[in-house]
Amino acid sequence: MAIPPGYVRTYGDISPGSPRFAGSVLHEHGALVPWHRVVRADGSLAKGQRQRRLLVGEGVPFRGERVDLARVRLDPLDAA
Repeated sequence: MAIPPGYVRTYGDISPGSPRFAGSVLHEHGALVPWHRVVRADGSLAKGQRQRRLLVGEGVPFRGERVDLARVRLDPLDAA
């Protein structure tokens, strides 16, 4: 919920040392949280075109098939 529109975090940002746990929680509660703002560490998307459409709609920039993390990845201090 702390990721504003137009920004992303990685699974590892959310759950350091256990990114798969973050993925399973998002899978269970996706209807309640902005799951589409969480991407893989390399900027690729776990949910493909569905996720891409939502991110593009928020103005998230891409480099090819991956989110341009250098421009929109929240710094850990930004989330505090």
